[in-house]
Amino acid sequence: MCAAYRCVAASLAAALLLFLCALTTHSSASAREVVPFNGGVAAGTIVVRTNERRLYLVLGQGRALRYPVGVGRVGRQWAGTSFIEGKYVRPDWAPPPDIKRERPNLPNVIAGGSPANPMGVAAMTLSGGDYAIHGTNAPDSIGGFVSYGCIRMYNHAISHLYDRVSVRTPVIVMR
Repeated sequence: MCAAYRCVAASLAAALLLFLCALTTHSSASAREVVPFNGGVAAGTIVVRTNERRLYLVLGQGRALRYPVGVGRVGRQWAGTSFIEGKYVRPDWAPPPDIKRERPNLPNVIAGGSPANPMGVAAMTLSGGDYAIHGTNAPDSIGGFVSYGCIRMYNHAISHLYDRVSVRTPVIVMR
């Protein structure tokens, strides 16, 4: 009985250690967390605070889901209101003219799913056609001022957000 008890105790300890490691790993690149939020906007609205490098999905009742993001670098930041115009899984990417001028060796189109595609696993285009909220294949860029104006998210975070919003969801970007 004592040997069986030790075997069960060792198994439980190993399972607990694996669980704690998984928890720690997830929190270092957390997809989201529920936080207090009193921004005076309707539930379902996406609010991006570029100075914080955070995106909030307003839940209502003073709460929001908060996600870490990468935002526009100096000279590429913008603020204003928009809405989600389209939702795409593994989208192809065509570099806009200003990016193509700076990096003429880029192909005209990079296929969705390619590791070279900067859109990651999903993208939600914003009205006006210039910007998107999208995943990234460069997770180290999250938390920085790194883009040409798009809002970058971890791939697991964009997947989570993608499932919770729809076309016409309001988006407010503020500095």
